[in-house]
Amino acid sequence: MSKLAVKGGEPVRRKAFPKWPVFDGKELKALKEVLYSGVWGIGGAKKKEFEEKFAGYQDAQYGVAVTNGTTALVIGLRALNIGVGDEVIMPAYTFMATPAAVLHVGALPVFVDIDPDTYNMEPAKMEAAITDKTRAVLPVHIGGCPADMDEIPRIAKKNHLFVLEDACQAWAAEWRNRKVGAIGDLGAFSFQSSKNITSGEGGMVVTNDRKLYELCWSYHNCGRVMEGTWYRHDLLGSNYRMTEFQAAILLAQLSRLGEQTAKRNSNARYLSEKLAKIDGVKPLRRYPKVTTHAYHLYIFRYDASAFGGLARAKFIEALRAEGIPCSSGYAPLHKERFMQNLINDPLLSRDYGEKVNFGRLTLPATEKACLEEAVWLYQYMLLGSKDDMDDIVGAIVKVKENAHELIS
Repeated sequence: MSKLAVKGGEPVRRKAFPKWPVFDGKELKALKEVLYSGVWGIGGAKKKEFEEKFAGYQDAQYGVAVTNGTTALVIGLRALNIGVGDEVIMPAYTFMATPAAVLHVGALPVFVDIDPDTYNMEPAKMEAAITDKTRAVLPVHIGGCPADMDEIPRIAKKNHLFVLEDACQAWAAEWRNRKVGAIGDLGAFSFQSSKNITSGEGGMVVTNDRKLYELCWSYHNCGRVMEGTWYRHDLLGSNYRMTEFQAAILLAQLSRLGEQTAKRNSNARYLSEKLAKIDGVKPLRRYPKVTTHAYHLYIFRYDASAFGGLARAKFIEALRAEGIPCSSGYAPLHKERFMQNLINDPLLSRDYGEKVNFGRLTLPATEKACLEEAVWLYQYMLLGSKDDMDDIVGAIVKVKENAHELIS
């Protein structure tokens, strides 16, 4: 019988990795406080408390708690007055919400390629994509690893562009000891179920700019004015407010984030040291100026040639059978159907011409990462022990040693 579990052998591990989400009596107590207060939405104290504490945690003066990360991006764009006729530069290696937010305000996402060693947007390629229609750049701190927040803001400032950080995977992440989110003009965070701090859904916009804060607050609260009356609506906003129940859970979650982030970083560094010794497996590079990585994802690069030509899909299937949760991650966004179909949108075609034809794009590093190379491990796995990390390493070594059994 084959050693490989996918061929009927005994897997490296049967034990589950730590469960997610992590919760205890803190969440229960906080939820009961909201329940018995009778104030479950607007007017409660928990949302305001969470806005202040989370913004402060991220080195920002102001925070607006909203329904989800996509909404946070949309509100940020609207506060920056990004709209029809404007272009926003971003990487194509990200979740669909990043370009969708730009499209929702009538602007055009402009995709640039990633650094193949970090999977973050490459600043030089960002600079080359700037046109007279470019109004903002939208760096994504992919997997929780900060993008180059020296070069990106420098280039943006030189070209009079806004910087809206997609920090939806980057709570607690730091660039040169400064937390991301408010390094640019605005930052957006997500608290969806898989995220390192979660209330099932939810999001946050943070900033150090008082005017932008007031605009975000207004857009998320039906266009109201902070000091205005209930039925004064100066802007076309909507109800994007976070509930008191969500804020209560997130306050409890936030109390553990520092400790959990430290553990993820410790385990990730240990894992990277081990994996770097395996030919054909290359952990993504951390910029030297990344002082804290959020590790929402642990991503490594898979080289099939070092595994005898074993296709990545077969490698992932075998690794899962050994008890290691993993996936191939994103598809190239510029090849996704919803982006390809934009060429049929008469308004976008009128405003942006041939730029709407995303099928014309070739982004080699992004396509290689999506289609051949990237393997994702999940944040909750990094909350385990060093023995758990050794199991990941052992499973990869086992698959490599027996890869010939999977090659037809």
